[in-house]
Parts: sequence; structure tokens; C-alpha cells
Amino acid sequence: MLSFTSIVLKDVGLQNTLLGLGLVYTTFNLPFGLFLMRNSFSAVPSTLEEAALIDGCHPLGAMWRVMLPVALPGVITTALFTFFATWNEFFAALILISDQSKFTLPVTLTLISSGVFGSINWGLLQAGVAVTMIPCIVLYLLLQRYYVGGLLSGALK
Repeated sequence: MLSFTSIVLKDVGLQNTLLGLGLVYTTFNLPFGLFLMRNSFSAVPSTLEEAALIDGCHPLGAMWRVMLPVALPGVITTALFTFFATWNEFFAALILISDQSKFTLPVTLTLISSGVFGSINWGLLQAGVAVTMIPCIVLYLLLQRYYVGGLLSGALK
């Protein structure tokens, strides 16, 4: 699969670029994200959208003003899962990027943690893992109220 991807990226001119890697990550995460978003929006009663349309809202306005706020916990959950999967992804970046200045953090950690004669610098590796966890923890703490709120509202219905 990734060999075909690298051929396509080469033909398009995006080989060894972060934009090409971003497109690959989007392609990998799209099916799961669509599955989660479809389930989030199918859990919202269709009568809410119908009521908004009857009140004079156009379909895009009904989506933006009525459906999206109700399905916001599903959107946040999808965003968190997608970010965590992309942030921790290793093999696509290792295979598709050859310029060391463009490596992602997991690939860079494997390169800088190895020392002389294949020894592992455990202190440097632990510091890198701690730095890698910080954005994930901050993002989760910022979005936790939406995430937990969606779980609780689903349990109380």
C-alpha cells in the first residue's frame, strides 16, 4: 500500500514533503472519522433539523446552528482520535520521508535515542517521550469537557 502511495506522491510532486505526508495521514484517518461522524449525526433526532427548516432556516443554517451543536461531542471525539493517531504514527513518516529535517517526532526519537554501537540512550528517549506527550495531554485537557459531556449526555438519554 505504501509503495503505491509513494509512487503516486512522486507523480504528483509531493514526494518527501510534509504536505504529501499530511495527505497520506488524512487518507488513513478518513474512514474511521467518517464512521464516527456518521454515527454522531445519526444519533441526533431528525425532528430537530425539520423544526429548524420549518422555522425558516436554510439547510446549511440548520446544519450549522442546530445539528452541529448537538453533535459537537462526536466532532470533538473524532478530532481527538484523529490527532492522536496522526501524532503517534510512525511507519508512514519513516517510509515516505527521507529528509531528516522533515521527520516527525516519533521517527526523530528513534534516530536520536540510539547511541554508539547500537546502545540506547534511555534518558534522552524518556525526555523525548515526555515532550511528545505534552501536546496530547494539553489538547485532551482543553477538550475534556466536550468529550466527557458527550459521554454523559449519551448515558443519560
